[in-house]
Amino acid sequence: MKKTVQPAAPRGDARRIQVRRSGVHGKGVFALQAIAAGTRLIEYKGELIDWPEALRRHPHDPAQPNHTFYFHVDDGHVIDANVGGNASRWINHACDPNCEAQQLADGRVFIDALRDIEAGEELFYDYGLVIDERYTAKLKKEYACHCGSPNCRGTMLAPKRR
Repeated sequence: MKKTVQPAAPRGDARRIQVRRSGVHGKGVFALQAIAAGTRLIEYKGELIDWPEALRRHPHDPAQPNHTFYFHVDDGHVIDANVGGNASRWINHACDPNCEAQQLADGRVFIDALRDIEAGEELFYDYGLVIDERYTAKLKKEYACHCGSPNCRGTMLAPKRR
């Protein structure tokens, strides 16, 4: 099934999203007006760096070492939205998201609406974090999810593929 993506609003249109305090975690991104399913909302912007540089920069905040603005692009690269990033870095994780990240062939990443989103609703996508080490209760707690969805898996870590 081919997915139709509506383009982002042209510059000069009313703003559709806004960063503000989230009840889920820190800051979040909220719809200022109704958004149709399939709408391309924002590009995940930041500096494209290689993984050795990402590891050198880690953690962004030593008080919260597992909180970063990294977006994994491929085995060699990551987008660091802490440098040159935009509002997309504040979109929180949810296990039952209303948005999804779409990576284009050129490595650019966009956030698209999965379903119709009402004005005032917070935007979420499933981070799908994967860590090589074994998922222990301690590790899952370090990456705890607070989305409150009935389908919440309790962690931002994606289930390991078998």
